[in-house]
Amino acid sequence: MDVLLDGLVEALRLLATGDEDTWAITALTLRVSLGATAVALLVGVPLGTAVAVARFPGRRVLLAGANTGMGLPPVVVGLFVTVLLWRSGPLGAFGLLYTPAAMVIAQAAIATPVVVALVAVALQQVDPDFRVQMQALGATPLRAHLALLAEARLPLLAAAMAAFGAVVSEVGAAQMVGGNLVGQTRVLTTAAVLATSRGQFALAIAFGLILLLIAFAVNLVLTVVQQRTAVPR
Repeated sequence: MDVLLDGLVEALRLLATGDEDTWAITALTLRVSLGATAVALLVGVPLGTAVAVARFPGRRVLLAGANTGMGLPPVVVGLFVTVLLWRSGPLGAFGLLYTPAAMVIAQAAIATPVVVALVAVALQQVDPDFRVQMQALGATPLRAHLALLAEARLPLLAAAMAAFGAVVSEVGAAQMVGGNLVGQTRVLTTAAVLATSRGQFALAIAFGLILLLIAFAVNLVLTVVQQRTAVPR
């Protein structure tokens, strides 16, 4: 109990005193997590839409792969991304390994299956005649799909929250591809792991509490937007 109290006090001290290292780690955590979530949404929403409304060979395999990917161990993703970005790997020439960009790639790979699966399920719950009716009214296929996404906007926001939750709390892949370099790729999760390994439990708890605060703040914003767009019954 004393350790938890010390962690809370340390978290408040770090935030109140404007500790430069803590704010830098927090800012990088937000940039990487929000960037990975944005990439996951940009890739996952069109894929999820295609799986939900289109009929093509391998559709069920793709959906099964997305569902499987929701439980994919982050360390496995980190391993594959590390191999791809390694100097002798296919993308090694870009020099992305041990950079924030590599962390965004790895975390986006973790979150994209979550978005694909949840978007597909959300759109499949919409009345199948909705898109047909839109096209009958003269809407182009693109506008019909956009209207379909608007109809399922609440589950889509839930997908965004799930994707952010998957990446902001991730540590294995971030440490593998980022290297946990101080001032460059150290985020709150990897900083907490490092502090724990050094026996600095109060500091580790402080980082954990700051991480929880960030996750709560982002999800609170998304929840407010979700509830404001909900149709009163």
